[in-house]
Amino acid sequence: MRILLVEDTEDLAEGVMAHLARSGIVCDLAVSIEAADDYRAVQRYDAVILDINLPDGSGLALLRDLRREADRTPVLMLTALTSIDDRVAALDQGADDYLGKPFDQRELEARLRALVRREAERKEERITLGSLVFSLNDRSARLNGRQMGLTRREAALLDTLIRHQGQYLSKTRLYDSLFGFDDADVGVNAIELYIARLRKRFADSDVRIETQRGVGYRIFADG
Repeated sequence: MRILLVEDTEDLAEGVMAHLARSGIVCDLAVSIEAADDYRAVQRYDAVILDINLPDGSGLALLRDLRREADRTPVLMLTALTSIDDRVAALDQGADDYLGKPFDQRELEARLRALVRREAERKEERITLGSLVFSLNDRSARLNGRQMGLTRREAALLDTLIRHQGQYLSKTRLYDSLFGFDDADVGVNAIELYIARLRKRFADSDVRIETQRGVGYRIFADG
């Protein structure tokens, strides 16, 4: 899961990011609407955590832009403005949930997961590729009827590959699905390691990951 946090309060943002990271959630931080737009231009997110009072305007303006673009990414408003009028205004403009400050990090994570799960349930819940069945809700996978027991990053990589089955995806595209902007110490070639791990898991099945030099990787099933 990859989240965009739009929040300009430094200590609060650090706390949210640290908690989500411990739960295996990649989180990118934007401290303004402008920065959030820059992130959205190059990356898709599973959900957005959005403050209302930002240095360059109201988070509601960003929310309106998202919905005008027909972007259904779940949005959780996180703000000190907790009156009924504020809540109604945000929900009317397309917010999916609303959490007032101060808050418990565990509640934030639970609400976030519920939003992402609800969006996944709205779409197709499972993808089948040959003998592989992948659940979009929890990124679990069964191969030849047996649970695969994927690591967090193996699951994230498989999620991206299987959503685009048959298409070649570049190393950079796959890297963006596994690592956040703060993982600067992890090189793009780390993708080769995770591809190798998945290939080993698929060794005795009809599922294949093919490499096309200079283009990228694709997943497919024999036959």
